Amino acid sequence: MSTTACPCGSGLAFASCCGPLLAGTAMAQTAEQLMRSRYCAYVRGARDYLLASWHPSTRPAAIEPDDGVRWLGLSVKRHEQSGPNAAVVEFVARYRVGGAAAVRLHEVSRFVREGERWYYVDGEFRER
Repeated sequence: MSTTACPCGSGLAFASCCGPLLAGTAMAQTAEQLMRSRYCAYVRGARDYLLASWHPSTRPAAIEPDDGVRWLGLSVKRHEQSGPNAAVVEFVARYRVGGAAAVRLHEVSRFVREGERWYYVDGEFRER
């Protein structure tokens, strides 16, 4: 089993954190866990996982690869259950494109649970 740190910043090994979710052998138990796994999917270029974890009502037809992006880190600011099957996760993800300065992506994301599965619905970008 790999002991490589999970890119989501949980402090756990990828193999026991987001790895099983991306591999399809486990499901996210919380919206935060799904959001962290989606960050890992961006880091690893797992577009199929991103599409599968996106709610059908807002899911794009495809996600274009952006090989020039290098993800630098994730910080979860808050995770709020806004109902039995709805949640909000606020996070900051940092990335760099080519040799440019790092970019800070601050988003408040909405998630819904249908049955036992959490889905990303949409997000609102924040300036700070």
